[in-house]
Formats: sequence, structure tokens, C-alpha cells
Amino acid sequence: MRVVLVPFSCLCLLAGLCQAAEPARIGITVGALDNPFYQALARGAVQAAHSLNPAVRVTSLSANFTLAQQQRQMRELIAQKVDLILLGAVDSHAIAPQVLAARAAGITVVAVDVDAPHVDGTVKSDNRQAGEIVCRYLAQRLHGQGRLLIQGGPPVTSVSERIAGCRAALATFPGITTINDGANGLGSSLGGQRAMQRDLQRFARIDAVFATNDRQALGTEKALDAARLRQVLIGAVDGSPDIERALKLPGRIVASASQSPYLIGREAVLLGMRLRRGDGGQRLVTVPVALVTRANLANYHGWQSPVPPSGSR
Repeated sequence: MRVVLVPFSCLCLLAGLCQAAEPARIGITVGALDNPFYQALARGAVQAAHSLNPAVRVTSLSANFTLAQQQRQMRELIAQKVDLILLGAVDSHAIAPQVLAARAAGITVVAVDVDAPHVDGTVKSDNRQAGEIVCRYLAQRLHGQGRLLIQGGPPVTSVSERIAGCRAALATFPGITTINDGANGLGSSLGGQRAMQRDLQRFARIDAVFATNDRQALGTEKALDAARLRQVLIGAVDGSPDIERALKLPGRIVASASQSPYLIGREAVLLGMRLRRGDGGQRLVTVPVALVTRANLANYHGWQSPVPPSGSR
């Protein structure tokens, strides 16, 4: 399912949710609430929940990308007897026991941003497409010749899907050599910086870097700055405010595949409530992505907008 934009005031009528049971309590646990991506996702979820029930209670929790902490949070939300949990898994496989426990307690669980096992439904970006459009753009900027480093990230499906998309795009550029040493940039600026520092010691030549999120891209740029390598191109995924600022200035970061975290949060609540009323026909919602570069930055809505980027496909 692709997202079809509906005026927010009409959501209840068109989805039939006004006749459904109102959500009383909703829990959200995501990677890190100091990350603007998850802040926008939570905001979209909260606003959608309040459109269905102004008295709804929403608990938003930050796992700080720590599995043990997210496992504790899932247990807390189960104890609170929430109706719906939005789960941004920090480990796409290890969270399985807590998902099963929540569902056994009658709680609907919707995965957001990344896949998770045994959930009722999933709302995420088209991550494979994100990797494809960024790596295709980098290969074109290299005129089809050069060495492109793929910098990995946390053990979640969004990262593996982005890397798969990147590899698929590069398969059509035989003059591009792909470098992938399995580095984990940890989804952070410091992690990306350290991964890039290690790679610079291992590889004599790197012409471009695909970082699996924007924060890693920013750290990668710091490492390249310190090494005075000014010709290396960097592409990433997120379309974050930090990347917007970077693209307004000259630099190595040249592109990012934008996500719409506000829409992910909104659609997750709507999907969860449809599932709770027994409409199990659609369990996956895919939110479009789009390439953001210096050339089209002026037309980019950014994460603060409930409207997805134009020209998404």
C-alpha cells in the first residue's frame, strides 16, 4: 500500500474510524527522542491520536538505541494496558519476545520505520528505493567511474534494505567499484566519523560514500575534513534538518533520500486503529521517499511538514 494524501480533517470519515472504538492509551517506543526524526514521528502519531480521541493518553519513550532499555519499555507499556504500541525497534529481531507478550495481552503492535517480528502491521519508508536513488545519483556524479564506499548501520531492516537498494542501483554502473567492509556507523555522527576514520586507513582511494542515515553522513564529512579529502561525495538517507543546512552550503554532502516521519507516525496510528476494529486486509503501509539535492532543495518541505516530498517516485 502506498500512502494517499487525505485532508486531515476528513481522515475519520474516509477511514470509517469515527465509528470505531476510540483509543484510550497509546504507547510509543523508538530509537531516540533526541533525534528530530523520531520527534516528528511522535508528533504525527500524537496528532492523529488526538484527532480520534482528544482525551487519549500517549506515552512516548526513548530507547536510546539500547535493546535492553526498549525491552523494559515494552514491559512497562504492557503493564499500563495500552491499546496500541508504535514500535521503532532498535533490533529488528531481538525484540520478538516483547512483541509476542504485548499481543498476548490484547495490545495491537505496529512497527514504525523498521520491521519487527510478529507485529500486527508496519508503516515505513520505501527504504530500498531510498538506497537506489541516492547511489544512482552518486554514480552519475562520478560519471560512472570510481570507488564507492557503503557505510552500514545498526542491525535493523531499514539499513539492510537501503544497502540492498544501493547495490541494485550500482549494478547498472560497471565502472563503479563497491567497497563494503561491514562497518557499523551506529546511526550517529560519532559512529559515522569513527567508521570513516577506520576506512581511510584501510582503503587508499574512496571517491564517494553512501551513509545509511544523515547523522552518519555528517560524521563522515568530519572525518574527511580532518583528512583534507575535499573531492569525496557523500549521500545519505533521511532528509533531516541537518542535511538541509548542509546542502545550503558548499560541501561533500550532495544528496539525501528524504523520509516523512510525520506521515509515518500518523499512518501508524490510523493503521493500528483499523486493525483493532478488525480490518486486517492491509498490514503494510509504505510512505514515499524522494531525492533531495542542492538543485531541488528550495522545493523540499522538510520533516516539519505533514506533506510528503513532491516528485516522490
